[in-house]
Amino acid sequence: MSEPMYRLIADDLRRQIESGSLPPGAQLKSEVELREEYGQGQGPDGKTSRNTVRDAIKLLVSRGLVETRPGQGTFVVTKMIPFVSKLNTDPESGGIEDQIYKLDVRQRGRTPEETTPRVEVQAPSGLVAQELQLAEDKQVISRHQERRIDQTPWSMQTTFYPMDFVTEHGASQLLMAANIKGGMVKYLETLGIKQVGWRDTIVGRPPTGNERAFFGVSDKVQVAIFEFRRTGYAEDGTPIRFTVTVYPADRNQFQMEAGRVPPRAEQ
Repeated sequence: MSEPMYRLIADDLRRQIESGSLPPGAQLKSEVELREEYGQGQGPDGKTSRNTVRDAIKLLVSRGLVETRPGQGTFVVTKMIPFVSKLNTDPESGGIEDQIYKLDVRQRGRTPEETTPRVEVQAPSGLVAQELQLAEDKQVISRHQERRIDQTPWSMQTTFYPMDFVTEHGASQLLMAANIKGGMVKYLETLGIKQVGWRDTIVGRPPTGNERAFFGVSDKVQVAIFEFRRTGYAEDGTPIRFTVTVYPADRNQFQMEAGRVPPRAEQ
């Protein structure tokens, strides 16, 4: 039994995509052009049917190979090479949201990039107030950064600190729109605020509109978001910071090792 025509068209376009003849970002021919190209004398006008071409495109969309943009056309999806973040358990490190992350990226032969932090003083949301154990009348400092790997948007991160760190401990650098040499964990330690442990909560959810825009994810493509919520604690059990980092699942993977395991070759 022969393959349906729409599958033959989809398979031919798939081969062109995989071979690089249709590179990432390339626009497929228009519906009329595809009908003519794959017509093979099928219809009275020498064209394959409109529904056949549309079914072929739908099949490619379902395979994550192309996306259709209303009013623009159909484009080859840019494939991401996932970055595998190793989840670190050293209580004194910044973990995946700080210096270790950037070092890990460089060791893989890739280039990390962070924007200058956007710093704001604000009233904490319910979740932030809960994690930092703050009263309703307290304020927090938020430091937001967008991060890229090899110039591609990779993650976004916002860390919240009690305003008391500035007023009572003189942590004035929290208010500076600049990256702190050595990382914020080490800076706070010089002021007597030492992180000795943390608790992570990881949730999966759909991306927001703002996240789709930054990561360049079309609303036609189903991509989940990993949201890491990390609360860091001082020696007396007081929470000292709350970090929310979001990672799109199409370009991020996470790995944790325990005990004696052999080195794993990079994929």
